[in-house]
Amino acid sequence: MQSADIQIAFDAAPIGLVLSEGRVIRACNEAFATLVGYSKNSLVGQSFRMFYGSDAEFEAIRDIGLTALQTSGTYSDERLVLHKDGHTVWSRFRARSLTPDDPLARLVLSYAAISERSDLVQLTPRERQVLGFMGQGMTSKEIAKTLELSPRTIEDIRARMIKRHGVKRASELVARMMMRGK
Repeated sequence: MQSADIQIAFDAAPIGLVLSEGRVIRACNEAFATLVGYSKNSLVGQSFRMFYGSDAEFEAIRDIGLTALQTSGTYSDERLVLHKDGHTVWSRFRARSLTPDDPLARLVLSYAAISERSDLVQLTPRERQVLGFMGQGMTSKEIAKTLELSPRTIEDIRARMIKRHGVKRASELVARMMMRGK
């Protein structure tokens, strides 16, 4: 396969693809740019910090999957990514490290929107964090420990989101956020 063919495949892929170095975007395709609402050219050279609601959220997300990247070179989860317009996009995320000794030095990432619609729910930064961890199957106690909050605080956040979205259980809330718009 020719180099030009490889570039065409990267650019035309139906999911968002990113080459990252040190958590900075070095290259991305049009599908990723569309997913997050920016032009492709404006993303190159930008930190992934722009897709998270706070510095704390950006730092916390770094460590999720780091062990898996160190041991197997790959990691995947489902996460909320902040769109340029301020709403969040629930996406399936996959990462492969090209430098296993320093997993974040050079990564190939893919992002696939779980919902086809971009008018997803407005969430506070804390709600985004809690919902993201819920989507990874973490309990309130595990989320509380990760965020250095009390389990009761996490339960309160979960309860407010459950009530606001008219569901009975946390699993229904996560499913609704994933299926929203389908």
